[in-house]
Amino acid sequence: STMKISVPPALLSILLRGSATTYASAFSLSKASTSFLPSTVADRAVPSSSAFSSIAINNLRGGSSLNMSAERPFNTWTFDKHCETMDWTPAPEASLSAIAADAGSLDDADLVIVGVFAPAKDDKDDDEDGDEEKELDPIALTGKAKELDEALGGALTELAAENSKAFQNGGSAGTMTPAMRVASPGSKSKRYILLGLGAEDKEKDVESSTIIKVAGAVASACHDQKKATSCNVLVPSNIEGGSALQDFSTAFYSSLYADNRYRTGKKVELKAEDVKSVTLLMEGGVSDDAASSITTGLNVAKGCSLTKDIVNAPHNVLNSESLAETAKRIADESGGSITCEILGKEECEARGMGAYLGVARGSETAPQFIHLTYKPSGDVKKKVGIVGKGLLFDTGGYNIKTAGMELMKFDCGGAAAVLGAARSIGANKPEGVEAHFVVAACENMINAKALVPSDILTASNGKTIEVLNTDAEGRLTLADALVFADKECGCESIIELSTLTGACMVSLGLKVCGVWTDDDDLAEELKDVSKATGDKSWRMPMEKEYAEQLKSKIADMTNLGGRYGGAITAALFLTEFVDKKKPYAHIDIAGPVWDDKSGATGFGSKLVTEWVRRQGE
Repeated sequence: STMKISVPPALLSILLRGSATTYASAFSLSKASTSFLPSTVADRAVPSSSAFSSIAINNLRGGSSLNMSAERPFNTWTFDKHCETMDWTPAPEASLSAIAADAGSLDDADLVIVGVFAPAKDDKDDDEDGDEEKELDPIALTGKAKELDEALGGALTELAAENSKAFQNGGSAGTMTPAMRVASPGSKSKRYILLGLGAEDKEKDVESSTIIKVAGAVASACHDQKKATSCNVLVPSNIEGGSALQDFSTAFYSSLYADNRYRTGKKVELKAEDVKSVTLLMEGGVSDDAASSITTGLNVAKGCSLTKDIVNAPHNVLNSESLAETAKRIADESGGSITCEILGKEECEARGMGAYLGVARGSETAPQFIHLTYKPSGDVKKKVGIVGKGLLFDTGGYNIKTAGMELMKFDCGGAAAVLGAARSIGANKPEGVEAHFVVAACENMINAKALVPSDILTASNGKTIEVLNTDAEGRLTLADALVFADKECGCESIIELSTLTGACMVSLGLKVCGVWTDDDDLAEELKDVSKATGDKSWRMPMEKEYAEQLKSKIADMTNLGGRYGGAITAALFLTEFVDKKKPYAHIDIAGPVWDDKSGATGFGSKLVTEWVRRQGE
């Protein structure tokens, strides 16, 4: 039914200064004529007071309509329903390409970056490194850089000399001079920058860490030099090959990441938004696989971007179900190389996953056990498992955290690294390896059903766990995830990443992850991959004597050791859920997953991606 309403002008004046709730309740009181209202309102049939508040009130103010719940800038929950999807940050729009230096003109771009090596160091130089006042010899440019310098009347040499104290002739990789503008009659001015590549060493290939720094510097220059739409980068002949281009591409695109999903208006910050193209002019020539190497690097960067997105996402966006939707999307965009399986409460109960479900009982959303499977197009040489801790938010449970809870959205850092790597693997499609990506997703929250200290849980391998502390919950979810990767997937080798302990952060700081494994070969693999990707790691002791701390009076084990060696006892706990004969590594990434200044770092995604790729060789 409908009705027309009438409000005395004096009351109307008061109401128009009030709230939407006031409008709704007040307008429901009067049922007379509406002759004093504007015709656009008086002619409307108003089915309810709430409808009037959203339509008529704004007409009374002279507007066209009033949406009392303005369109949200991002997907999130409503009062009655959790968020079901998480937005992804789009890839940067700038294109990256590589050509032989002889095939193009170096100075046909708005921004020209000239890479230069410093002279090789000798022992005498090392002894004098502390002498900051030592005068440097003039920079010695070679090849295309020398030709350009001569064309500019020695301006590049002067640029290096004027900034010699900071630039040091390019002795530190990633250092840059200020931009030098050169104007030519009838054409747009160009900007020139010298980019340090470190000390030259003709007997060694340039290390990945150097390439990463250099690519990050190029990305920064593209961002800082506003209105430059094109950029050429001169790369000396010492740097060549597909691996260097892949590393450069990954670092370049990763450096352009900007999470604007939760910003609006002028708060949106885009990186290098003016730059449309970046061209690497390679003095050593380009290989046939140059374009594919750049694409491979971009795909790795996309995985890192997703890792950052997941860690950055707040809990009102990211929960077990929106993370499961993210996993489905990874499979969908893989072109069929990845399949997605999501186990719900019933499937987990049927497998006896009591440790995982014990934690999940406190969550608002249903448990989502994520299993992504990558299969190559050819023969499988090895089947591997990658498990990630997927606590979307960690309050500590009934052993509630008393400080730092606002950072506990990053407790899904392991899952983020694993899913980011899955995205990269699905795009790059490495041969010879079958990979199983496993995440037991839930939150550690407080409600009437939540886990309490002294509960005894039974994991899916039949082992019982006495819960001494609900804030040692991540290892409980990982227990069932490891059993699944081991027994159900039949993985031959397993690595697991988790933001597990503050003790590891105390030991190794905020830049290095800890690696615990009894398998020396696996330890060496991870060490080599860590060096290649820049995701720093350090092998930690697996002191078996500390397992005494996990003894329970009434169950097979407890979920918490004593005060000392907490990172070690956590690793020892997890080994109880993997076949002792299988290579297994626990990787604690609690420190490097987050940066207090910039937020999520994307740590772990590159490490996992490269480790999986190498397993198929």
